[in-house]
Amino acid sequence: MSKSILEELQIEELNPGACWGPDGWIMVEKGKAVTSYNPTNGEPIARVVQADKGAYEAVTTRAVDAFKTWRTLPAPKRGEVMRDLGNALRELKEPLGDLVTLEMGKIRAEGHGEVQEMIDICDFAVGLSRQLYGLTMHSERPGHRMYEQWHPLGAIGVVSAFNFPVAVWSWNAAIAAVCGDTVVWKPSSTTPLTAVAVQHIANRVMADHGLAGIFTFVVGSGSTVGEMLINDARLPLVSFTGSTVMGRRIAEVVAKRFGGTILELGGNNAIIVTPDADLGMAVPAIVFGAVGTSGQRCTSTRRIIVHTSIADKLVQSLVGAYGQVRIGDPLDEGTLMGPVVNKPTVDLMFAAIERAKKDGGTVVYGGNKLPEKGELFVEPTIIRMPEQTDIIREETFAPVLYILEYETIEEAIEIHNDVPQGLSSAIFTTNMREAEQFLSHAGSDCGIANVNIGTSGAEIGGAFGGEKETGGGRESGSDAWKGYMRRQTNTINWSTELPLAQGIKFDI
Repeated sequence: MSKSILEELQIEELNPGACWGPDGWIMVEKGKAVTSYNPTNGEPIARVVQADKGAYEAVTTRAVDAFKTWRTLPAPKRGEVMRDLGNALRELKEPLGDLVTLEMGKIRAEGHGEVQEMIDICDFAVGLSRQLYGLTMHSERPGHRMYEQWHPLGAIGVVSAFNFPVAVWSWNAAIAAVCGDTVVWKPSSTTPLTAVAVQHIANRVMADHGLAGIFTFVVGSGSTVGEMLINDARLPLVSFTGSTVMGRRIAEVVAKRFGGTILELGGNNAIIVTPDADLGMAVPAIVFGAVGTSGQRCTSTRRIIVHTSIADKLVQSLVGAYGQVRIGDPLDEGTLMGPVVNKPTVDLMFAAIERAKKDGGTVVYGGNKLPEKGELFVEPTIIRMPEQTDIIREETFAPVLYILEYETIEEAIEIHNDVPQGLSSAIFTTNMREAEQFLSHAGSDCGIANVNIGTSGAEIGGAFGGEKETGGGRESGSDAWKGYMRRQTNTINWSTELPLAQGIKFDI
């Protein structure tokens, strides 16, 4: 099956790690090849030869040059290119989704769902191409018209993570491109084959429109390609998805050259469950949020803050639901949880479990490895904690769920906000007052706050991102497009006089 997936997506045994367009594949001689492994069985899938400094320079130069003409194409015409990209993704949704599953390890439904997100954001970009609005303001001077307009920034850098190897690129690339920017993409070296596949698809669309350099990519080490990208003054914006530690480094480097950043970093997402919550809704939302993608989403549910009066009942329901989670090959129908991505993730997970035990936590479900299924298979784990401790305040990128209790809604919100991250949050309640309190200024401090829906599975129509150590970035819908453009205020004097602002007289 894997061979047919690769053939349909034009992936060879050995692939170039840089490309700027239909005829722009760059195979670096004597370049170091990175092997992509199937996390389900540890078998190699294919290899990608990493880009060196020369390949990065060639790709970025082409993207910078392409921007000069791409920005002059009317936005609705750019939207037509995005329509064709969305249609090309529709044609290859199944093999590309299967490749996401094969290379990353998320179940097939999630792999296909990720490609659907790409299709949806392309559709969104088509509509956006006719809605890049600026405001008209009233001038204080007679015979003057004042307004603002938005211009594309240039070639932008996109650095994506392994857990959403194609969707995160599309959230940035579709919006940036329709705004008039070109895109230099550095994908995760853990999942490079999905990037190769997407580049093939983008190349076909660019060729159909006589374009090159709009969508480009470079696979390479952080110390070489990554450092060149974040230090490159030709890239006025860098969008980074990954760890808070790396995001802090990127923010500092890019800020020093007065570039902009869109940072999508750690999440430590919690759900508050009130005494009158509908547990028939809350339990499946919690399980999907905590177990989906094997706990490797930035929006994964990591903390449950439940009222003491229903804590035992909720835990009992969760344990029963966890017992029904089918763990196995993510390409098999019926599997609900696949492997984690690599051995370091396994090590981090079980180190976190041991720390939680030392802090007084009790494992009520899971806590074991599953070597009979494979080296990277683990049990999703539930731990009841007496209080929120340092290990809970850290993001463990694995299927570990902590249960905490509260007495008042004010206490619940305090526990909820008492972490450095601020991405996604939720409350399950049928009490209107508590729901509104959670969404108020004194409620959740996250970029996403939901009522009676889980923390995972944000729609592309809303701006996606979070606060505090999550980085403050916004991608995807709403007016997130403004992050990929520069604002310009314009004043036109159509009178025969030259009145100065604030009524100043300056006679010469």
